[in-house]
Amino acid sequence: MTAELKRTMGLGALVIYGVGDMLGAGIYGLIGKAAGLMGHLMWAGFCGAMLAALFTGLSYATIGSRYPRAAGAAYVTARAYGKPWLTWLVGLGVAASGLTSMATGSRVIAGYLQKLGIDLPTPVLAITALVLIASIVWRGMRESTWFNVVCTGVEVSGLLLVIAVGIPYWGNVDLTTPPLGAEDGGTIARILIQGAVLTFFSFIGFEDMLNVSEEAKDPERNVPLALCLALVIATVIYLAVCVTALSVLTPAELGASKAALVDVVGRAAPWFPPSAFTAIGIFAVANTALLNFVMGSRLLYGMSRQGLLPLALGRIHPTRHTPHVAILTLLGIVCVLMLTADIDALASATSLLLLTAFVVVNMALVVLKLRPQEPRGRFEVPLVVPILGAVICAALIAARVLDPAADRRAPLITAGILAVLAVLYAIVRPKGEAVEEAVG
Repeated sequence: MTAELKRTMGLGALVIYGVGDMLGAGIYGLIGKAAGLMGHLMWAGFCGAMLAALFTGLSYATIGSRYPRAAGAAYVTARAYGKPWLTWLVGLGVAASGLTSMATGSRVIAGYLQKLGIDLPTPVLAITALVLIASIVWRGMRESTWFNVVCTGVEVSGLLLVIAVGIPYWGNVDLTTPPLGAEDGGTIARILIQGAVLTFFSFIGFEDMLNVSEEAKDPERNVPLALCLALVIATVIYLAVCVTALSVLTPAELGASKAALVDVVGRAAPWFPPSAFTAIGIFAVANTALLNFVMGSRLLYGMSRQGLLPLALGRIHPTRHTPHVAILTLLGIVCVLMLTADIDALASATSLLLLTAFVVVNMALVVLKLRPQEPRGRFEVPLVVPILGAVICAALIAARVLDPAADRRAPLITAGILAVLAVLYAIVRPKGEAVEEAVG
């Protein structure tokens, strides 16, 4: 009998999964970088990123209700367009975004550990963290879910602590003050767009929920509901944390900090042990890395079952019921990627990869909604939602790539990853049986 994934995740576990994924490396690792870029308008950048995430999140909720399966983004791309090469690029592009996210998270964890006084090189600490996280994912979804529950509780508590100790500072600064050097509206808009692309990294996680649909109970109802709840919860917390951070420290202080939220708590609540909040940050970022491991391994598993990747990646461990070959493959790749770039470039590259995939997936949903014979799910959005999702994501990509003043490393990393995937497709030439099934 062939081993299969097990349905163990209820609505509560799915909401925790999504919230835990979104509240990790993004807010804990990037808020300092975002403040350094956007100044007191950081909250506006988060709002822009949330807007991009909202429309696409609603599209993903519809997809999860209609087609609850692993590698859902790749599946709907195949079903809508019938192009194996496009399905390959979307599926592996999303997987690559998970790799860059994990690489980002491992470097953030290393920075937190060094702040605790562990005097080891960043690569050593980052690889050790990745191996430990991969071992939990290998053990099983039940173990991963419990780790996620614990870490989510810790990271949410940390963010609520930041908000609580910072509330007395609210109203001390003008949150409409433009960033230094931004004298005109065009410059401000350019900076906010750069910031929206950077902080979009903080909202990724809703798309991961689609890839655990085969392990969810009543996925047609629970996946879209959990996705929407998780996105709303994350947005409210992010905006409150932004206001707090900007009220307690200056944008320059936040931008210069290696662990911005640790410094915010240190200023607002000097009685709270800095090492304790540093530990909270480690749990938060480790949680994001773990959930990206889960997402990436299930995506490779799903694409293998669709005939788009080698069959070995679709193997399920007979006792652990996890795609163990896919997990080990991801571990090797992300360890190499972690050594190639810093946090800013990796985070922006993650955002650009996902934004590209979201344009394709949003338009795939448009195609499927206009196709009369397609089944409807228990959660449906108007046609305008995926159209706006595609337009907003495309606009963010164009603004970021065409901005002459922006850092070029992220677009280059993104282009390099997509080029490698295109070359691999030309070499492997997968048959894509699922593509034929989806359009046949």
